[in-house]
Parts: sequence; C-alpha cells; structure tokens
Amino acid sequence: MRRDRRPLNPEQRFSHLPMSGMIKARIKRLFLILAALLVCHTLVLWSAEGLTLFEATWLTMTTVVTVGYGDYAPQTVIGRLSTIGLMFIAAITVLTLIVSDFIEYRFYRRERILTGRWIYKMKDHIVIINTPRHGGEQYFMRIASQIRAVPGYETTPMQILTRQYPDGLPPELADMGLTHYHGSGSDPEALKAVQAVSARHILLLAADESDPASDSLTFDIAHRLSEINLGSRVTAEVVRDENRSRFKPLGIRTVIRPVRTYPEIMVKAVVAPGSERVLEDLFNYEQDHPHRYDITLDDLNWADIVSALIRHGIGTALAYIDHENEVVCHPEIDREIEGKGLIVLVKSQDTPTVEVVQQALERYREFVTKWHEMQARAGNSH
Repeated sequence: MRRDRRPLNPEQRFSHLPMSGMIKARIKRLFLILAALLVCHTLVLWSAEGLTLFEATWLTMTTVVTVGYGDYAPQTVIGRLSTIGLMFIAAITVLTLIVSDFIEYRFYRRERILTGRWIYKMKDHIVIINTPRHGGEQYFMRIASQIRAVPGYETTPMQILTRQYPDGLPPELADMGLTHYHGSGSDPEALKAVQAVSARHILLLAADESDPASDSLTFDIAHRLSEINLGSRVTAEVVRDENRSRFKPLGIRTVIRPVRTYPEIMVKAVVAPGSERVLEDLFNYEQDHPHRYDITLDDLNWADIVSALIRHGIGTALAYIDHENEVVCHPEIDREIEGKGLIVLVKSQDTPTVEVVQQALERYREFVTKWHEMQARAGNSH
C-alpha cells in the first residue's frame, strides 16, 4: 500500500497543541527564519562590500527595521541584489508576520483570560472551588480582603474554579487581583488547569449553602482532591453536620459550616486551623457560647477576673462592659477594671448563673486581699 508522504500543514503538525502553543511555535519558527536571513545578508555585505563585521551588521539591522540612516549603503551589484531579495522582500515580510502573530496572540490571550480559559503558571496560591449561589461577588471581595490582611498572605495569588462568570470576572474582583478558570472541581482537567497540586490552600465552597444535597458534589470534589494527596490542604464547607464524618477518611484538613455573611470563619480556618471551631461555637448553643453577666466590677484587674473565672470552672472572660456601655476587649491586664458587665465564654449545657459568677469574683477578691496582707507582713518582718 502506498503511503501518503505529503507534508503536514502547520495546523495538522501542531494539532496536539492549544491555540496559544500553535501561535508561539509559529512565532518561534519565524524568528529562526528571520535570524537566518539577517546572518546571511550580514555575511554577504561583509564579504562583498568591504565593510567590517560590525558595519555590515549595522547596515543589516537598519535596513530590516526600515530606518535607513544613510551612513552606509551597498555599492556592489551583489550587495544590492542581496538587500533587495533578503531584506526588502524576505526579511521585512517575515518581520511583518511576526508582528501580526504577536498581535493575534495578545488578542487570543485576552479572550481566554476574559472567558476563564487561560492557564496561569501559579505556585503557593489559593484555589477557591465553586461560587456561592447568592452574593458571590461580595463574598469573594470580603474573603480576598481578609486573606490579604493576614501577615504573609498580602501578595498570595487567588484563583476561582467555577462555571460562573462566563463573560469574565466582575471588575471589582479583577481589580483585587483575582483570576478564574471556567470549569468544575469534579473535572480532573480543570483541577490540573488551576495548578491544584501547587496550591498553598484549597477552599471548597458549598455550591448551595441552603441545600444539603450540595454536600454530594462537595464530597465528590473532596474525594478527587484526596486521590491526588491534596486533602491536607483542603478547607471544605458542609451543609449538614451529619455529613462531616464522611470527610474525615479523606484526610480533609478542615470541615466547616457555610456562613456566607461571615467569610472570616473561612479565612480563620485557612490561616489558623482550629480557630474556626471556636468561631462556629459562638453562633450556636451546642458546646460553648458567649454569655453576658450584668455585674458590678471593681477592685480587680483583668488578670484577676480571668483567673477567678477559670479557677472556678466558669469559663473564659472575653470582654467587659464599662459604665458608658462600651464593650472593651483585651484590656490591660494590670489595670483595675471598673464596669457593669462581663462577656464570658461558657459551656452551653451548663451555663453558670450570675450568682455563681459573683461568688467566684468575691472569693478571688478575698484571696487577693489576704495575699497582699501576707506580702506586707513578710516585708515588715524583714
């Protein structure tokens, strides 16, 4: 059987490459042709015109860019014919094709970026999979600003893997440096396109924060990430608490509830693993919750108050309310506190009463008083 030995055209030859690869390959090939033409013309001028190698190179370059200073010009017939053939016809034509392909590449790249089909070369970045069903723009803006405010994350690249925004990211998100890729987290090729294996963190959002059925999609994506040993980098949102146990065998780093109005929980889960559990507890009465006690505060500093509550197994003091109704967090530990209320993190199933808190503070106040008296007597004895 006779084989067809006809050469392949460029489209067939590079059919295995993406369009950007085809354009780059063509530009590279044109540059090689242009370089060969310039070298050939330089050598002809050098040998036929009696010019030095530098002068011949200078004349070749000023000719190809159509500057023509006039300080040098070919005088011989062979020099002029080579200039016409190699420069005026071939080299300038090739240079025009290079410029044309470069412009085409720029338009192609811009269109691919706009539609979320451009593959960025990223490392140590943050990949966000899925888009909130409602308020996605505001959520992404807040989570990006919160992450960028964390020391060490100021310039961390962030890319969204989503089927939303087919016409391009909203300007507000693009201005914050976010990029996106049009695809699904359940698609291995899409995970490869966003360089998931090189990501610093992967944020797996619930596709619908109000629909427990979306946990199935979340589990499928988490399973794919686990298969490529990325579970330790994943922070996943799960709608139903009963489904959390399904993610543990996958090695998922953190599992949280979707809280769209408070993306800081997601940020804390990423940059300070474990703190998200404390924040989640603040929103419910399952384990711990902040409780306000209306109590007159005096004669004790903040360190004494914190110690008194811990020693008596009441909870952890978070803040106090002064006489102007201002909530004061993290006061100076050695300054005497004067106020009318305390906010304490207590056990939800066994919340102490205000009387118990008052007794604990009174006992600690007596203990501090006796301790100071003992210190004073010890000082007098010396």
